[in-house]
Amino acid sequence: MDVLEKACELECQGQHIIHLEVGEPDFDTPACVKQAVIAAIEHGDTHYTHSLGLLELREAICADYLKRYGVTISPDQIVICSGTSPAILLLFSALLEKGDEVIISDPHYACYPNFIRYVEGVPVPIAVHESDGFQLQPAAIEKQMTDRTRAVFINSPANPTGNLLSAERMQAIAGLTQSDKRYVISDEIYHGLVYDGREHSILEFTDHAFVLNGFSKRYAMTGLRLGYLIAPPAFMPVIQKMQQNFFISAAAPFQRGGLAALNGADADVERMKRIYNERRQYMIARLKAMGLGITVEPTGAFYVFANARHVSADSYKLAFDILKHACVGVTPGIDFGANGEGYLRFSYANSLENITVGMDRLEAYLRRRQT
Repeated sequence: MDVLEKACELECQGQHIIHLEVGEPDFDTPACVKQAVIAAIEHGDTHYTHSLGLLELREAICADYLKRYGVTISPDQIVICSGTSPAILLLFSALLEKGDEVIISDPHYACYPNFIRYVEGVPVPIAVHESDGFQLQPAAIEKQMTDRTRAVFINSPANPTGNLLSAERMQAIAGLTQSDKRYVISDEIYHGLVYDGREHSILEFTDHAFVLNGFSKRYAMTGLRLGYLIAPPAFMPVIQKMQQNFFISAAAPFQRGGLAALNGADADVERMKRIYNERRQYMIARLKAMGLGITVEPTGAFYVFANARHVSADSYKLAFDILKHACVGVTPGIDFGANGEGYLRFSYANSLENITVGMDRLEAYLRRRQT
């Protein structure tokens, strides 16, 4: 956000900035979603819903998980939230007591440790490496487990790396969390945006798990703030009670939009995926040609996490230098954990035309640094 805010300042001064730092789809929200939201407002569907969310929407999510992953869940295991951030807050509030530990990868989505610490939990980072596709190693997880370990937090496809956990790794991780006190937390927000291979839900391997998902990334609905949490039945009474007290319910018109997305936006998603993939392949090729390190090519989400340690060991300083001298916004790897230092995250949630300009500017910048 520091980079983005500085980029906006430069734009106000008349500079032309190419934004490759923002993790937000650049596509318009599908027409069927917009029409459903407008219809809900026009028909007066603007009141509270059930605290867990519209039953039709929860049933559609169950049908989606059955179709995509072959898993059966109950609508009573789902709470619809105003984005996945409230869902994460509900999850950790229900799961953790003071001093409980959650194992996370390093690098990781920058907000994960903040949610854990907010409820007085302890994030336990485990370094994952470029050479291994930034995948968590079950043996490393087991080594870090203590009597206070309550969960292993996974994210596949991942932010910031764009890499997927293999089915074998997920199954092994599930096997480490079968005790009454340990669970897997799976952030599946980038499911549906995979370009090579396929993503797996943790629910394929265990029901001793929490799943976070939503509509922002797959359906380009970030501003509509619609996500959900799938939880083991034993946790649902307390999660529902917190939802009733803290959030009441997600916005009814946007829930109608989510239902329309699940039922009618598949063609839109396929079109977006095709374009994302073109951008992904182009960006990877350009970054490699510049000498930035990408040992295992990312195959999901819309990020490339490139090794720039040979350019600078200070990714924060480097990101601002690139912004100043190349007018390209990129995200410093240090944002995602200590093991992300020396990397830069590039988002291809921008047009191919803009990405091309950004890559040209970055290439010229790196060439100037070498002379």
